[in-house]
Amino acid sequence: MSKLDGKVAVITGGSTGIGLATAKRFVDEDAHVFITGRRQAELDKARDEIGRNVTPVQGDVANLADLDRLYETVRAEKGVVDIVFANAGAVEHVRIDAITEEHYDRIMGVNLKGVVFTIQKALPLMTRGGSILVNTSIVGISKSVTSLGIYSASKAGARGLIRALVPDLSARGIRVNALSPGSTDTPIFDGQFATQTIANAAREAALALTPLKRMGTPEELANAAFFLTSDESSYITGVDLQVDGGMAQI
Repeated sequence: MSKLDGKVAVITGGSTGIGLATAKRFVDEDAHVFITGRRQAELDKARDEIGRNVTPVQGDVANLADLDRLYETVRAEKGVVDIVFANAGAVEHVRIDAITEEHYDRIMGVNLKGVVFTIQKALPLMTRGGSILVNTSIVGISKSVTSLGIYSASKAGARGLIRALVPDLSARGIRVNALSPGSTDTPIFDGQFATQTIANAAREAALALTPLKRMGTPEELANAAFFLTSDESSYITGVDLQVDGGMAQI
């Protein structure tokens, strides 16, 4: 029997990158996965790549009506949730003197508000206990970037939320942990920069700061996500697992 046989998982931001790799890993372990994303074309492509045991639901985690529709779909098809991976994220480079209310609301809306309500709205369906995982970032805990102030604050806020949730969710049989990636080779890495030249320079800078001298792969992050949400980590809750090639450790 596979290690997630019969489990039902929700992965936000599941159409690309870490979310997609994690959805594939969960399905390989025989879970049924609900994936979300804002762009229907990418969701359809992800569904075809995953191939089985997957339900795509278009939506934006910052929109509470979209989250309601997600969980209504889960309730109608499966009736329960065992695993939630609040993975959807947004990143923009804006220095402090150029931050606008719109930028603040956009980043906090996805990275913190979206996490809060992705978790809250899942809880009535987590009747069998289970695991919640939040994709944070080493930028939120140890590595500062001048132009990522609001992003860093949103990720630090998500880490604080996890600590606050542990006592209550533990009493319900639910474990909650954080996954903090370092530099990872996903579409969002290049997409956060204005030009490919800037993106290439950022890659070189990240490699210089990473002891393993390479970027992580989505599959490596998916392996860590599987560990933290499966019974392989049954005595772990409240941790922040930094999967970063050593960047935040030295």
